[in-house]
Amino acid sequence: MQLEAFELDLLRRPTSPTNYDDETLERIQREHTAFLERMRQEGHALTSGPVLDQPDESLRGLSIYNVGSIERARELAQSDPAVVAGRIALEVMTWWCPAGSMIQPGTSVTIDD
Repeated sequence: MQLEAFELDLLRRPTSPTNYDDETLERIQREHTAFLERMRQEGHALTSGPVLDQPDESLRGLSIYNVGSIERARELAQSDPAVVAGRIALEVMTWWCPAGSMIQPGTSVTIDD
């Protein structure tokens, strides 16, 4: 079987996240989503987004990077404003999948901004 390697970044709520007022939390979230969009636009991340219905509530989201090493993916992910602010902790690992399988669309969902 031919496989492709990507870097999988799990975004978790830390056990003791840094506390901020609501206005600051909203700013951090805006900066976080802008960072993820920039990673996609620059071609570092294939996709990213929040998770729902997870059995472990600390798991908040994930990103799939394609940068060639977990070290580079970790370096990029650590510059996420939510990570810098202590609101998200990272777990970065190598993920293998069947070659060419990252092409099927998912179920379309629309959310209000």
